[in-house]
Amino acid sequence: MILYSVIIVNYKTPDLVIDCLQSITEIPVNEIELIVVDNFSQDDSESKVMQKFPQVRWIQMNYNSGFARANNEGIKAAKGQFLLLLNSDTINEENAITKCFERFSHSEYVACGIQLLNKDRSPQISGSFFITGGINQLMALPYIGRVIRRIGFLLNIKKTSIPQARGTVEVDWINGAFLMVKKEAIEKAGKLDEDFFLYFEEIEWCSRLRRAGKLCIYGDLKIVHLQGSTANEAFKSEGKGYYNLYDRKGFQIMVSSLLRIRKQFGAGWFVIHLLLHWMTIPVFFLGVLISSPFQLGYTYSFKQFGGYVRNCFILLSVSGKIISGKPHFYKFL
Repeated sequence: MILYSVIIVNYKTPDLVIDCLQSITEIPVNEIELIVVDNFSQDDSESKVMQKFPQVRWIQMNYNSGFARANNEGIKAAKGQFLLLLNSDTINEENAITKCFERFSHSEYVACGIQLLNKDRSPQISGSFFITGGINQLMALPYIGRVIRRIGFLLNIKKTSIPQARGTVEVDWINGAFLMVKKEAIEKAGKLDEDFFLYFEEIEWCSRLRRAGKLCIYGDLKIVHLQGSTANEAFKSEGKGYYNLYDRKGFQIMVSSLLRIRKQFGAGWFVIHLLLHWMTIPVFFLGVLISSPFQLGYTYSFKQFGGYVRNCFILLSVSGKIISGKPHFYKFL
């Protein structure tokens, strides 16, 4: 009897998928369904993975559909009543997945995550809280983001993210690298929004899952997450998290970020975020101009400034579509 299904999305990273699957092979095969959804890798991913793990159910997309659409195909095919969306760049430790399922399946929560760790064992943000209008999302903006952060400290606004979860912590959203969900909650909230290609889709999804029930992080259970390695390798980019706003990957982050704001908080907040992105341009220029010759400790360069300005101009071309709220696949990678 299949107790739960594990869904892994692959795009040109078969070795990561193999390492991930290898770390969870201690789970009895009659209790777990392993699903790999391939985003049109057009390489030897399928043969390499299936040779080592013939029990895997391989689903082939006919285009690079991104995170939301690929996971939705896995969700449609899954037989388990509990589903785990798991990044290919994760390594299961001390049977954390099984322990998580055993605890989660008897809980009141509709979705859960566990503590993510960097390769060096330092903690990653695994769960966070919502703040009105998603203002905390603006902290990724060069220089202005630092000001927003400082104002938040002065006003004693609670931290939106949990650097390290201890015990069971109730949260508003869960990092999509490890997100276990009850199928009955998905039936109420709907699947992931297929307007998203990459980034922020799990945040928007969790905002709908919360209407079905509570979400939590089990801080005593841990899994290693090689954050950003899959996207960086596939799209020849660099950086972790959502702070790279300067190249093609950065533009995808920008668009997905604002798309999430529009869907969760409305057109008014979208416009506020868009204006602040543009207001950042002169501040960014002055910051680079002043800090570069004096080595003031900032890492921004004129190249990054140029990339940011270019992305802001391109952003205008899709802003009308985002404001309209009409379905559209926002893929730019």
